[in-house]
Amino acid sequence: MKNFYQEFKNFAIKGNMIDMAIGIIIGTAFNNVINTLVKKIIMPPLSLLTDDVNFSNRKYVLQKAVDGAEEVAIGYGEMFEVLVDFFIIALTIFVVVKGINRFKNKAEDPDNEEVETPKNIELLSSLEKLLQEQNEILRQTKK
Repeated sequence: MKNFYQEFKNFAIKGNMIDMAIGIIIGTAFNNVINTLVKKIIMPPLSLLTDDVNFSNRKYVLQKAVDGAEEVAIGYGEMFEVLVDFFIIALTIFVVVKGINRFKNKAEDPDNEEVETPKNIELLSSLEKLLQEQNEILRQTKK
């Protein structure tokens, strides 16, 4: 149990737990923004284009309500709205991750003089050059 506590303490102190919490909070807020964007901005013009069909109310009735029993229906309109939400979120995340990766690759490029290269990347770069030189010397001695 002490080992588990120590692992959890290390996890929390290193910031992983805090980073996750911040990500979840921002993700939840972002989800609300996307839901509003889809329901209030994208879907109304789409409904207007389709003769005022409100997609959230679209459904396929399997059994009508009779004698106090509820209607059984497949709500495909809500599914359509959720899919639009998903594609907007996926596209936004793709663009953000692509931008982050571009900056990360630029920062990790040892030949890029605009960005100060981290020491570990410089060391790896110099090790790579030394290994290439060593391989070239070995090839020449074998000939």
